Amino acid sequence: MDGLGTTWRAAANLLNGSTLAGLLIAAVGRARVSRGPRGLWYAEGYALSFPIAGAFTVGNVVLTARTITELDPRVVAHEERHTWQYMLCGTLFMPLYVSAMGWSWIRTGDRAARNVFERSAGLADGGYSEVRIRPWSEVFRPGRSGPTDVT
Repeated sequence: MDGLGTTWRAAANLLNGSTLAGLLIAAVGRARVSRGPRGLWYAEGYALSFPIAGAFTVGNVVLTARTITELDPRVVAHEERHTWQYMLCGTLFMPLYVSAMGWSWIRTGDRAARNVFERSAGLADGGYSEVRIRPWSEVFRPGRSGPTDVT
């Protein structure tokens, strides 16, 4: 979506502090920052090992250890969808995301499969798989920790 919507999103993410947080994280991670399309900022060459992701987004900043052109365009579109989530949540997105990741892990043994933020950004576009929900009887059973793929 180009135009007024992306302008509003960029302004909201600047005002709610999430884009500034993303630019700060990019600086700490020694990433090269450049302007992207639709109000995005690209932070390439991110040098920290956290979080463990091929790309991640904070505000309107898409961060990656690689270059944007090396990423699958579907991943970039997935990351851009997260910018809309930041518009709605501001920096509260971060603890909400961690909570959603925990819920997903409890229900499936996978951090993304039942994470509401990853699902609404498009699981497949983000490189994630659909994973079956574990019955409650399996959730806390000793020795069970990993995901079960849906076939």
